[in-house]
Amino acid sequence: MVWASGWRLASAVANAGGLGLLGAGSMYPEVLREHIGKCQAATNRPFGVNIPMLYPGIEMLMQIVSEMGVKVVFTSAGNPKTWTPFLKDNGITVVHVVSSLKFALKAQEAGVDAVVAEGFEAGGHNGRNESTTFTLIPVVREKIDIPLIAAGGIATGRAMLAAMTLGADGVQIGSRFVASHEASSHPAFKQKVVEAGEGDTQLTLKELAPVRLLKNKFYRDIEKAYARGADVGELRGLLGSSRAKKGMFEGDLDEGELEIGQVAAMIHDIKPAAKIVTDIMQEFEDAKQEILEW
Repeated sequence: MVWASGWRLASAVANAGGLGLLGAGSMYPEVLREHIGKCQAATNRPFGVNIPMLYPGIEMLMQIVSEMGVKVVFTSAGNPKTWTPFLKDNGITVVHVVSSLKFALKAQEAGVDAVVAEGFEAGGHNGRNESTTFTLIPVVREKIDIPLIAAGGIATGRAMLAAMTLGADGVQIGSRFVASHEASSHPAFKQKVVEAGEGDTQLTLKELAPVRLLKNKFYRDIEKAYARGADVGELRGLLGSSRAKKGMFEGDLDEGELEIGQVAAMIHDIKPAAKIVTDIMQEFEDAKQEILEW
């Protein structure tokens, strides 16, 4: 949720009864501090911060969340052993994002409080195994003892119920909230998500860090690079350092990196985050009732 989940979205989700998360991956330390403060002012309910551990300035980000009294931190893209002890020593609940059973077990061993098991349907950076969410969840559930949160391809109440039926204790939803009023993503990108259909996203750039993108000019340039046998250096040069910001935050739909999940094909409108939460929960309850009546 880089360039999408700032204080407006996180606080709106929290006020609606979910656990809103600030996406720290696109924030400099001083920006994260500002967003935490504004989120604390906008809600009296719990919220958290997602911190990709491979990003620069990780030490300062961790210090800020501990200083400012953040209660929940979701870590990703790194070894959970590195920061879990520090966070837990500061009274912070730690949830680690994984894409395989192997890493779920390592996260449990590292002492995290819960794991998010994310299938390759998810948007943004992803696992290399290409395990689908509904395959991954029961495999992980069978082997771990701590709470399990499902992610990847979930945007509706029915999908939430299905994930929990397979063993998840809850779900994490990203792409659906990109197309919300409060998301900080550019309006043009939000509209592009709404217009996306089945097959309009693709997982690529596995040699660097696998990422699921909408198929635009930048994506086609990547495909041309692969076709001519580009090496890792050329791919890294093509990606550059600001493609995600250019696409998702600044709205360059041709040259920008447009990260979104396969479930974009199920997103048909842009609406308030609270309405999204309400609709998902209502559909979840309706779907449970339908099953009981079978």
